[in-house]
Amino acid sequence: MSGGQADMPSQSIMKAAMQAYVDRTNAGDAEGLIALFAPDAYMEDPVGTPLKYRDEMAAFFRDGVIYGAHIVLDGPIRGSHANEAAMSFEVRFTPPNSPRMLIRSLDVCTFNQDGLITSLRAFWGPDDICEAPTE
Repeated sequence: MSGGQADMPSQSIMKAAMQAYVDRTNAGDAEGLIALFAPDAYMEDPVGTPLKYRDEMAAFFRDGVIYGAHIVLDGPIRGSHANEAAMSFEVRFTPPNSPRMLIRSLDVCTFNQDGLITSLRAFWGPDDICEAPTE
């Protein structure tokens, strides 16, 4: 069956993968993050910038670890009637020679039948990034 519901992962599998993305980011587990993605996956973070494929994604996640990236969800992870799920969150990180920053993002992920992420699109723009308030 191609394109039918039998080819899609369950909502619980997709939501668990996205929660694992949050948890692994917060644990500083770059290799665990890349393991959530299919071998041919891509990421567009933010939407409108060049696509990143596996090697660039791995470097992006390693940088996140170095920068102390920490994600806080704004609400529950959302499913769909298809093979996509979304989450809204804030991520805080400290780039080199900069103050701690905050990005408000909405990430939409597409999944294959094995529950691996095939694409991640991060929706945030210039107005969604600022210096993080002191904690």
